[in-house]
Amino acid sequence: METATVTKRFTLAPLPYDKKALEPHISEETLTYHHDKHMAAYVNKLNELIADTHYDGMTIEDIIREADGPLFNNAAQAWNHEFYFAQFSPEPQRMPSGELLDAINTAFGSVDKLKERMNAESAALFGSGWVWLASNYDGEVMIVPKPNAGNPLTDELRPLLAIDVWEHAYYIDFRNARADGVKALWNVLDWRKVEERYTAK
Repeated sequence: METATVTKRFTLAPLPYDKKALEPHISEETLTYHHDKHMAAYVNKLNELIADTHYDGMTIEDIIREADGPLFNNAAQAWNHEFYFAQFSPEPQRMPSGELLDAINTAFGSVDKLKERMNAESAALFGSGWVWLASNYDGEVMIVPKPNAGNPLTDELRPLLAIDVWEHAYYIDFRNARADGVKALWNVLDWRKVEERYTAK
């Protein structure tokens, strides 16, 4: 039960698509638990932890960069999940183009090789965490595996694409087959959204 002192600065962002829209790659049941239960819990806990502290006036990005412990974990997980859900679409652009495609080809040789590397990093990450495609401010792209709630913002990098390898992201649909759950994400990843993040100033 929340107390009267808890602010509501951060709210649960709605999904940008119907919960059935990403099936069969991500099920309605997975989105119900992942978004409505897990992400909501992080947002609620974040609001509880910042109440009556100097963090209450900060952006969530600045909280992530400054905080540690439970506050960092909940702020980062709230941010990570909103970012993660926003990158999918039932009608995705299936390949990157333009400057992002050039950067991927320079760093990895091809989009297929990038996917192979990210799939491998996702399978290899011990326990829970995230595997990110990120860029530095010179436009170079790189894969950044992070345990637990880790986020490239703490490395002064720009997140572009996220793979969630916490079990709640895939266990309903794929049980313990994390690699299959990760591979399924590429079918609904909207490269248009990733390009927007890459070219944003």
